[in-house]
Amino acid sequence: MSKSAPLPPGSTIGILGGGQLGRMLSQAATSLGFRTHILCPDEKCPAGEVATDWTHADYTDAAAIEQFVAAVDVVTYEFENVPVACADMVLEAGGLLRPGKRALEVAQDRLTEKRFCKDLGIETAPFMPVANAEAASFALNVTGIPAIMKTRRLGYDGKGQQVIHEESEATTAWQSLQGAPGIMEGFVPFEREISIILARSTLGHVTYDPPENVHKDGILRVSSVPGSITAEVQDRAKEIATQIAQELDYIGVLAVEFFVEKSGLLRVNEMAPRVHNSGHWTADACYMGQFEAHIRAICGWPFGSTARHSDARMENLIGEDAADWSAHAAQDKAKLTLYGKKEMRPGRKMGHVTYLSARR
Repeated sequence: MSKSAPLPPGSTIGILGGGQLGRMLSQAATSLGFRTHILCPDEKCPAGEVATDWTHADYTDAAAIEQFVAAVDVVTYEFENVPVACADMVLEAGGLLRPGKRALEVAQDRLTEKRFCKDLGIETAPFMPVANAEAASFALNVTGIPAIMKTRRLGYDGKGQQVIHEESEATTAWQSLQGAPGIMEGFVPFEREISIILARSTLGHVTYDPPENVHKDGILRVSSVPGSITAEVQDRAKEIATQIAQELDYIGVLAVEFFVEKSGLLRVNEMAPRVHNSGHWTADACYMGQFEAHIRAICGWPFGSTARHSDARMENLIGEDAADWSAHAAQDKAKLTLYGKKEMRPGRKMGHVTYLSARR
């Protein structure tokens, strides 16, 4: 079958990663008549309970990846820290990888990501690479104070980050990275945070209405649609996300998070080459949710409508929040989604609940 031809129902979608995003992608794929096959090194994972097949293997196991590729028709990934070496193995085995390898290369390194945006003329927070304690102090001259020391790689939901309120804290912040390459980022005086969820295929692209997002301790807690932004800001955010997707020759769902300043200036905070937490509400409030959009994109299907039939407020259930599942389930016009994780831990995303209301 030609790689440009749409995949018919009954085809198998390979998913690298077995977390909750892989679980919800598998459920969306099943609804469209596809089979799914995950590759994940974990003994237990949320996606493993709903996927058709499951390969237990490390992401750098060349033999396992070769067999995995031979068993599927297209390969995608549910998190951005799949090793680039894994992507290379998929391609070397003749696999069709969507999104492509470059999206991983850019999104896995905060410095690479910031420079990528800068080269496109897209605003970000001021930043500076940090390789040692002396560089950490010097970087504050570029970023200003307060600033945030971050690891360039890995780290999510506020992990691998330390806020600096005065210059004397720079060395301690650098030491907290334990030798990992770092990046210093300046604080942005933002009024609100929004994100754009975009889906792009060989047939074109679509975007969703941008949710307004609220974080606590580095973890997304609430996404609300519609957000309190002007039509001009919304259109500009969609233009920037589209520019990024085009530059990456992106296939699939892409999330771009923004800081919105009082003036309306947009600064890209970060991008995620995958379906995204701030887009979970789309599965309940739109005619075509982000998970279905991703499956359609990577399989070469036409898109449905991303129009919102309802307003929505999506709340993450973090740790023990999920223990009140019965109370959440009893709420009127609420859609509860639990991820099948057995252990509740502080800071762990256990599920989410989307509250729907009539569209304004």
